[in-house]
Amino acid sequence: MAPRNAAASSSKPSVSTRPALNGHAGPSRAAPSKTRKRAVDEVSVEDDEDGFGAGGSGIDMSDDEEMESVDDAEDDEEDFPEFDSELEDGEEEGVPEADDEEEEDSDDEEVDEDDEESGSESGYNSSDIDALYESSNTSAPTSPSSSHKNLTTDEKLSKMIAKNSTKPDEAVGTDAKISKAKEGEGRMVKSKLVEGGYKREYEDYEAGYGSESSTEDNPNTVGNIPMEWYDDLPHIGYDVNGRKIFRPAQGDELDKFLANVEDPGAWTSAEDKMLQQQVQLTDKELDIIRRLERAEIPDVDYDPYQPTIEWFTGEGNERVMPLSAAPEPKSRFVPSKWEHQKIMKIVKAIREGRITPNKPSAAKPNVYAIWSDADQANAPHAMYMPAPQLPPPKTIESYNPPEEYVPTEEERAEWEALDKEDRKTDFLPAKYDALRLVPGYKNLVQEKFERCLDLYLAPRTRRVKLNIDPESLIPKLPAPKELKPFPIACSVQYRHPGDTRVRAVSTSPDGQWVASGSEDGVVRLWDLGNGREVWRWDLHCGAIQFVEWSPYKEESLLVALVEGKVAVLSPLALVAPNVAAATLTHVNTAFASSAATTKMGAGKDVKGVEAIKWVRPAERERERGVLVYVEVPGTPKQVSWHRKGDYFATVATEASNKSVLIHQLSRHATQSPFRKTPGQVQRVAFHPSKPHFFAATQRYIRLYDLAGQKLLKTLQSGVKWISSLDVHPGGDNLIVGSYDKKLAWFDMDLSTKPYKTLRYHNRALRSVAYHPTLPLFASSSDDGTIHIFHCTIYTDLMQNPLIVPLKILRGHKVTDGIGVLDIRWVPGKPWLVSSGADGEVRLWCS
Repeated sequence: MAPRNAAASSSKPSVSTRPALNGHAGPSRAAPSKTRKRAVDEVSVEDDEDGFGAGGSGIDMSDDEEMESVDDAEDDEEDFPEFDSELEDGEEEGVPEADDEEEEDSDDEEVDEDDEESGSESGYNSSDIDALYESSNTSAPTSPSSSHKNLTTDEKLSKMIAKNSTKPDEAVGTDAKISKAKEGEGRMVKSKLVEGGYKREYEDYEAGYGSESSTEDNPNTVGNIPMEWYDDLPHIGYDVNGRKIFRPAQGDELDKFLANVEDPGAWTSAEDKMLQQQVQLTDKELDIIRRLERAEIPDVDYDPYQPTIEWFTGEGNERVMPLSAAPEPKSRFVPSKWEHQKIMKIVKAIREGRITPNKPSAAKPNVYAIWSDADQANAPHAMYMPAPQLPPPKTIESYNPPEEYVPTEEERAEWEALDKEDRKTDFLPAKYDALRLVPGYKNLVQEKFERCLDLYLAPRTRRVKLNIDPESLIPKLPAPKELKPFPIACSVQYRHPGDTRVRAVSTSPDGQWVASGSEDGVVRLWDLGNGREVWRWDLHCGAIQFVEWSPYKEESLLVALVEGKVAVLSPLALVAPNVAAATLTHVNTAFASSAATTKMGAGKDVKGVEAIKWVRPAERERERGVLVYVEVPGTPKQVSWHRKGDYFATVATEASNKSVLIHQLSRHATQSPFRKTPGQVQRVAFHPSKPHFFAATQRYIRLYDLAGQKLLKTLQSGVKWISSLDVHPGGDNLIVGSYDKKLAWFDMDLSTKPYKTLRYHNRALRSVAYHPTLPLFASSSDDGTIHIFHCTIYTDLMQNPLIVPLKILRGHKVTDGIGVLDIRWVPGKPWLVSSGADGEVRLWCS
């Protein structure tokens, strides 16, 4: 490059002079024009050598035209002339200094080399630059250099003013445009739209992280809105021309699966909700995602730990002078007159009482939202509990323990003979004279490991202890002495010979007689007041299973159950004549008719079904009070009377579909209410006031409507085996006893499940009973006790029944694991009669 530059400079030497600015001599402008001329010649020579000169492009440019255009450009770039052109001493006009010339020459060589490199790297060639020169020479009007020399100072001044006050023509090529093209800001190419025109092509620019430029144009111009608004539309937005952008085709789940398997770039793509399609992430975006996953700074070039630059106090940045050297105003250190006036005004108001300092705030009303949890403590880890600390070291762990802690040889041998789990300590204490003589502890790692396991695996829960008074949890119940009368002590004992078990007991509706049935097959009648046996019926049919008086007071009827028979009894000699006559008439009316036997099925003949027989006893038995026998299949276990005294129901557990029978005494008729019994029936009962019928199986109680012949509801007892049942005189409540030591109280208006389930007996319950008139009920068990309860049932349906335990009656002995078998209340009095396996019947009075 040096010889070529030298040749160019020697061929066209030109030096011009100009006046210095502000009266000072300066370097001439001839040097820049010389440099530009050498650069143009050099570019033309290179283009000629490479075959890309002006001639190759079809543009003819002579040396004279080149010099003329360069001179014109040089004239255009002359500075504004100064009026004062005098020179200072020691300076000559138009003669540059040697140093300045050397510097300009070296600068020209560097510019030439840079121009060559930039042109070759960025894709520029000499033909483009020559074309620019040609267009500038042919299109821009120029004046000869000789005319410029003949102008006066005023003319030059006018020319410069006109040049700087008018807008240059952008279509005319200038040296500035050529220099920009050579510097690599863009590539000049021929335009396909304008004939003979050129346009600039820039390199592709990719916006980096933090740039406000967009890397690509988004065709969807809806903006930053939720794309769910377009879910029901066929398009997803609009382009810049307002045309709809229709939703692209979406593949199904199989297409997505195949794309994930076959397309290696599926894992580095994301869904563009604006365009409704998958967009491939760039390497820079993937790098940002990786850095965010590692909790790093997204920008790789950002250094968060760069040293702080102390701009005012750091080394080399010290500020000697203040930012403002203005003197401090007087108001900075003189008390404010206006503040003094405000303070005195407040002081005067305090003295007059218009302002009260530290006035207590008005109490806010204690009103809060009951469903809000704003007042609750919002602890992030409310159940956190710190780990327990290690216990402090003991004397046995000392490096110099007392002599009594040091084991002997025998103790050491005994410790080593034990298993690891049986040893009291994991180490043997040792004695050392100094701490520096203590060796390393070999079990240290194992103990630390076990400690970590305890901290990691052992569960720790924080149990919140409520400071609640146990007495407050007990419901407020009335005192038992306020609920008197109720039975509290045994008054009369009715002893049976041979201590035979008394399975059943019943009281007459007038409260005068007590009937008992024992396993010796005898039904005994006792005087309630003095305990004297006044009558007996020996049925000779095995053990008496159950006895029950009729609730109808105008008649005196007693039903006793034995194996295969139901015996209707009456103590005719002990009752009033009118009662005896009414009783005989009621029982014997059916014998006068021709049909004394009724078959099963409510009057319908059922093929293959054994008939139920009503048998009239012999004359001798009728004199003893045995009125009629009813032969039934199986062994009846329980009997229940209707409130009118004409119907009674019996239960024979082993009789399958004939287990439940309803007998009508006036007609000597028997019918089975169930064609197929719902399970094994244990107890039955009539409703006190409605034509309803209760049938209790092992776990359920079913309520039937006898008039409508349908099932009304099924009660779920929640017990394993029902043993006894009784209905409240009101008819809306009932109690159930079970062999699993539970008593269930049902409120049929409330639910089909028990309102209360009580468990207070130690063994199975045998009998439960409501008092017919008083708010009392009782239960007996095989543990030999009888529990008396007070029960108040309110007419208000919103108030639950009140159940209060009153008394525990003890007196019966437990024989062969069996205690009190049956209990009955005495009508009209707070007395209770009980029978037990010890062969006694007891009367409990208040």
